[in-house]
Amino acid sequence: MNLPGDLYTPEQRARRDRTRWTVVQGVLAPTQFLVFVISLLLICRFLLTGQGYEVATASVFLKTALLYLIMVTGAIWERVVFGQYLFAPAFFWEDVVSMWVIALHTAYLYCWFSTSMSATAMMWVALVAYFAYVINAAQFLIKFRLARRTKQRAVPVGSVVQVP
Repeated sequence: MNLPGDLYTPEQRARRDRTRWTVVQGVLAPTQFLVFVISLLLICRFLLTGQGYEVATASVFLKTALLYLIMVTGAIWERVVFGQYLFAPAFFWEDVVSMWVIALHTAYLYCWFSTSMSATAMMWVALVAYFAYVINAAQFLIKFRLARRTKQRAVPVGSVVQVP
């Protein structure tokens, strides 16, 4: 049974703690964030100086690839923990915003492949995608903080609770 404010039932928490996908997410999330920070700096450098378009573009491609990878592995993680690939109630709004983040990153790729925009305009599309990513990352950080807080008061499955 979930306590009020808990993200996981005891069974879901046990599945979360047992699956290797939790570790995968734990590695990919900070890796993607590091690439995001570097890419953001490269994009800003290009927008301010007009230099470094190729490396800024490559960094957006890498960030987007990591986003796709973390989304696929995150969907697998949700399936293992919650029994469905996406939009589990505990992470519904995070998944909704993730879809927007993916759409915006994909829009950048479309613009690049179609050559339908100037380099500067495409970098602005990337910045909009990155802004959405920051919102989504904040959602997940808040959820993980909540999960950590509720984990401290959770009783392990099979434990005996003594009542005074």
